[in-house]
Amino acid sequence: MRRLAALLCALVLLVTGQAALAQKEAPQLVPDVSQRTVEIKFSFTGAELLLFGAILYPGGRVPEKPADIIVVLKGPSQAIKMREKQKVAGIWVNADSIDFRSAPSFYAVGSSRPIDKLVDERTAAIYELGLAKLQLSPSSLNDTTEIDRFSDGLKELQARKGLYLEEPGSVEITDGVLYRARLPLSARVVTGTYTAETFLVQNGRVLAAATREIEVRKTGFERLIGLFAREHDLVYGLAAVALALGMGLLAGVIAGRVGSAFG
Repeated sequence: MRRLAALLCALVLLVTGQAALAQKEAPQLVPDVSQRTVEIKFSFTGAELLLFGAILYPGGRVPEKPADIIVVLKGPSQAIKMREKQKVAGIWVNADSIDFRSAPSFYAVGSSRPIDKLVDERTAAIYELGLAKLQLSPSSLNDTTEIDRFSDGLKELQARKGLYLEEPGSVEITDGVLYRARLPLSARVVTGTYTAETFLVQNGRVLAAATREIEVRKTGFERLIGLFAREHDLVYGLAAVALALGMGLLAGVIAGRVGSAFG
């Protein structure tokens, strides 16, 4: 029994040592972002984030075929109801709908080469690399064809808003070591914690991954309004209704006076 225990311990140490050695021999990522905080003000028209870093190869030797880089900027997940409209008797009405439990509010992906040239479909699906592999988590039990139709519709809608985008070839790699990518942040983004993920890809495999967080928050008057709306939602709602009615009455009075002046 003692010999068996000693043999098992030796085997565990051997496997652990080989794993540690393999980890040391694998390339490593040292990523960063140009901004850890993005402030949204009244005049906010969007921003451009720089994702950059270095690839550390074992022994400092760059292989003949350097690795590729894929960067993904993802916003907070949110529930979205997607509705399909149909024209009935000349009028557009809501028809079928589907709920998505955790669709990212923002999704941008950049890569040094087209993603389908870097990884196979299975790897792309595991890491959600590319809009085609983005998981939207539908909550209904619709059939696959219907889910795919609504998923494609949601991605197309978000893309038109500038909230979903895919930019192959946008990652620049210098001397096989330094990389950088610029990804636009739409003016329509929501506040919250965003993740900037960097994937190191070589020979169709993801060798390393690293994540940095970015806070998108409101500042100034917009922040005060947002806090008031969350803490006093009923008062905020009544005030918004009263303001809308007041603006409507004022517009009516102005229109009446203008009409009398030219009447």
